[in-house]
Amino acid sequence: MNKNELVSAVAEKAGITKADAASAVDAVFDTVQAELKKGGDIRLAGFGSFTVSHRAATKGRNPSTGAEVDIPARNVPKFTPGKGLKDSVNS
Repeated sequence: MNKNELVSAVAEKAGITKADAASAVDAVFDTVQAELKKGGDIRLAGFGSFTVSHRAATKGRNPSTGAEVDIPARNVPKFTPGKGLKDSVNS
């Protein structure tokens, strides 16, 4: 499912226009992104948690030349599914 299909599904389930659904979906995505950018987390009971994880700097290798490369430290977004989501997918 892509974003347009998600917007259509939200509009149909909520009984609202696609424009309103697109605004709502964009607002959710923007809010999640802004909170993670601040280093916060979002916990949705029964669905899952969005968090930021810190990945330490490491050494890697360029696969084509074999030369050693420094990989810088970075923050990466992470999603951990909740029990309700896991159960609904597996039933």
